[in-house]
Amino acid sequence: DSLEEYPTWTTTGMLEYSHNGDAFLAIAGVSPDYLSGIDPQKIGLVQKVASQHNQEVSELRGKGAMNWSVIAVATPSWAAKVFPDAPAAEQMGLLWEAIFKACRVDQANPTAAWEAHVRKLIEQREKFTAKQYSALKFTGPSTDLTVGLVSNHRWMGGDLSALNGIVCRPNLPTEEIFTLPHRENVNGVVTASMPLNLRGTLLEDFSFTFENGRVVKATARQGEAVLNSLLETDDGARRLGEVALVPHSSPLSQMGHLFYNTLYDENAASHLALGRAYNDTLQGGTAMSREEFTAAGGNNSMIHVDFMIGSSEIDVDGVCADGTAEPIMRNGNWV
Repeated sequence: DSLEEYPTWTTTGMLEYSHNGDAFLAIAGVSPDYLSGIDPQKIGLVQKVASQHNQEVSELRGKGAMNWSVIAVATPSWAAKVFPDAPAAEQMGLLWEAIFKACRVDQANPTAAWEAHVRKLIEQREKFTAKQYSALKFTGPSTDLTVGLVSNHRWMGGDLSALNGIVCRPNLPTEEIFTLPHRENVNGVVTASMPLNLRGTLLEDFSFTFENGRVVKATARQGEAVLNSLLETDDGARRLGEVALVPHSSPLSQMGHLFYNTLYDENAASHLALGRAYNDTLQGGTAMSREEFTAAGGNNSMIHVDFMIGSSEIDVDGVCADGTAEPIMRNGNWV
């Protein structure tokens, strides 16, 4: 029974800080294997209870009602996982070096490097918002997926202008632009291009089959029980809340490391997210109720889990309203 208990002071505090206009900084760095060997059903229950209690906070974040950022710091257990073949005395240094490179700290003027990078992401997202593709089509080895996009969707990425008018950088590092898939218009098969550390369990060689927006089949060589537990969280857990494009040429991809950390791995490859969508990826979405957002095609869920699908073998096309297709990515990179 204790697994269903949750310390409500954390939620109460976060809501109070949110309403006060405070900013949030989340710091990641936990061992990727910290829940290895634990019963997946118990893990799923704890995560579901936590998600239920934090749903209001998650919705506020999705509406841009707060300023926030997520960063990662090197820890011995994480460094050992990313660099298992390096001498133990060198692992932390190697991980910090990778973090500094990914976050452009190694540049002569990191601030200027970030400003230039964010400008490029903003230019890219504005170009795609203006296009208003009706769908994106992903093709490659074991992947043939069409992701319908909600009408009047917005592409986001680089920075975030919160409702208070203050601009923040939600993710450091960041290489993505992302938008809003239609919760009922995703069809086909997609295979993950990278393992995913989910709830302390490593998912490997996993794939999904979608019909009318819903996952109807999920398989994994490793971690299938944890994956299916995730999908049972709620109805929205079987639907997409985000589609993101990241070029294969991104600095994180070129490093060639699996970081076992979604913040880093999602910025090495194009990706999708099961679960909750971000209201600000729809024009006027931040003013919508949950019911209005769902009616427009946005997805609501207690979870938001990214998984990577991009690689040097994946092509992406934008499908126009008249059904014609335009190449967006070839071999994982911008056309």
